[in-house]
Amino acid sequence: MSIKNLNHEPVWDAVGIGAGPFNLGFAALASSVQDLRVLVLESADELAWHPGMMLDGAHLQVPFMADLVTMADPTNPLSFLNHLKETGRIYPFYIRENFYPLREEYNNYLRWAAAKLPSVRFGHHVAAARHVDGVYELDVHTSEGAHTVRTRKLVLGTGTVPYVPASVPEQLLASGQVVHSSGYREASERVAASGRIAVVGSGQSAAEIFADLLGRLPADGQLEWVTRSARFFPLEYTKLTLEMTSPEYIDHFHGLPQGTRDRLSASQKGLYKGINADLIDEIHEMLYRRSVSGHRPVTLRAATALESVSTCDGSLGLGLRNQDDGGAFTTHADSLVLATGYGYREPAFLAGIDQRLNRLPDGRLDVDRDYAITPEGDVLVQNAELHTHGFTAPDLGMGAYRNSVIINRLLGRAHYRVETRIGFQHFGSPATGANPAHSPEIELHPEGAHA
Repeated sequence: MSIKNLNHEPVWDAVGIGAGPFNLGFAALASSVQDLRVLVLESADELAWHPGMMLDGAHLQVPFMADLVTMADPTNPLSFLNHLKETGRIYPFYIRENFYPLREEYNNYLRWAAAKLPSVRFGHHVAAARHVDGVYELDVHTSEGAHTVRTRKLVLGTGTVPYVPASVPEQLLASGQVVHSSGYREASERVAASGRIAVVGSGQSAAEIFADLLGRLPADGQLEWVTRSARFFPLEYTKLTLEMTSPEYIDHFHGLPQGTRDRLSASQKGLYKGINADLIDEIHEMLYRRSVSGHRPVTLRAATALESVSTCDGSLGLGLRNQDDGGAFTTHADSLVLATGYGYREPAFLAGIDQRLNRLPDGRLDVDRDYAITPEGDVLVQNAELHTHGFTAPDLGMGAYRNSVIINRLLGRAHYRVETRIGFQHFGSPATGANPAHSPEIELHPEGAHA
């Protein structure tokens, strides 16, 4: 459908804004619902999923079943396995005997799926939104000019933005001497050629960047890895921990007071921000081989916070403080890579409908259990609910579940079967008179609901 027709199209049932994996999944699952007309708009001209971290050999930390559709509808033609079949790669993937796709492989899959979804439009920037006579009007800018899109409901999937500590001056990012991990791949050759390199961060991206630089480091090279965390902690991936990525844990977490939710979130980083254990072991092996060869040792500092970054004679001075003994000291580098993660930032267009949004006392969005942020339930969010739903918010494996809930809510009926209990363990105190189940169960839905 030509973008020239946007102004003349009827009112959409729902418009998704942002075309990352979660809203792509929304479009994919909505494509099989005949009476649901959806559109997904993306500002970028093409799909590029974390291009700055597309390093050789880097893979997902979730299995291939955590694709756009499988956990909601295994028969959907936009599954990862169908992508492999259509592209002639299903047997090599099978022989590989590894459930975890390469990051590049997953990006190829997303691009393949997006190309098959006419509801997804790239190069469409939503500049403003307003609510008029029960309908949301969006001002959309494209290469062909400005257009108006009208919809009854919105699904926000605008994603997160790189987090840069306040201690890092903006001009250093502009100079290229300091690089966020989101732009690492493009800058990697320049960073690797620096005489002294520092990496700050504790998660998977920090570890992948450190390993990449360590593999390129000359015998006399200087490399330092600094993390505020008490240790270089692995991602917790035991089966009972994985049960926390479940509808019943979301129920439990969402029902807690906000202060308790914030406290739990701060303590659960190992559940979604840790390092793959195999990569930790690989890094140790690289360090061991380097020591055997008599090369200059590299430096790893845990429990160490970055407090300041300054420049002197072209080099960077990093003001650090040990979190255990309080000691402050300075180290120097020619390049600094910030693997400091991402944070949610409300899109500017929300200002036009702000009076409709539910907010917590501190101003954050108050996301209800089924992902809406308005009393009417007509604006829903993807991956903006870490503070209300817990660490499942950014989990790719829970994307299809959330989209099932959202689509059922849009329809006012159960098109997709939504599990209500999948684990063997229970969270929270039993309700008075409750007879808790002893095995996983699912909510039964009317005839015609998808399996």
